[in-house]
Amino acid sequence: MYVIIIGAGRTGSTVIDLATQDDHEVVVIERDAELAEEVSAAADCLVINADAASNEILLEAGVEEADALISTTGSDSVNLMISMFGKQYGVETLVSSINDPDHIELFEDLGVNIVESPHQLNGQYLYRAVQHPTIQDFMPIASGAEIFETTVDDGAPIGGLTLIEADREDLLPEETIIVAIVRDGEMLIPQGETDIQAGDVVTIFARNGATSRITDAFTGP
Repeated sequence: MYVIIIGAGRTGSTVIDLATQDDHEVVVIERDAELAEEVSAAADCLVINADAASNEILLEAGVEEADALISTTGSDSVNLMISMFGKQYGVETLVSSINDPDHIELFEDLGVNIVESPHQLNGQYLYRAVQHPTIQDFMPIASGAEIFETTVDDGAPIGGLTLIEADREDLLPEETIIVAIVRDGEMLIPQGETDIQAGDVVTIFARNGATSRITDAFTGP
């Protein structure tokens, strides 16, 4: 995956670490020369020391070929402008932190995945949004386990099946537990005969994290 990351502060540095550890092709744009130099020395990625709110700089970073554009600056206006450029160039996954909750609607209108009040955990969240866009919220637990939330799409492999049937068809890895289902505003505590329906918001515990095998079971073709 070709990922452009804007900003190398606390949130951005977490995303950079995770993306480079997973051997993605990463380009970082950071306007602070000292931070840019630190990232260049520590991470296996291309670093551009410049202001990313520039069409020319984003083109230099390869925005036309990027699979994901992640903006983590402390300015919502800059993040929004970068997201607009990403939308213009057809970047498939746009992810941004946001600092003022009143700006959420502006980002949502662009189809951007959003995180409020950036901090180190949200650096993980931003990166997770790139890996698995269907995940709406997640919380890491010790030893790689995660609890996360996703919505069941129309045509999902698990749709229409009970938990017993899903287990019989080996749709989910071992040590994966569906903790709760929200359906039509009502919370359900699932049992073996509980079925999964399109539109359900499902909370899942995964001992080995939110892998593609799990998320694919809840997404449509």
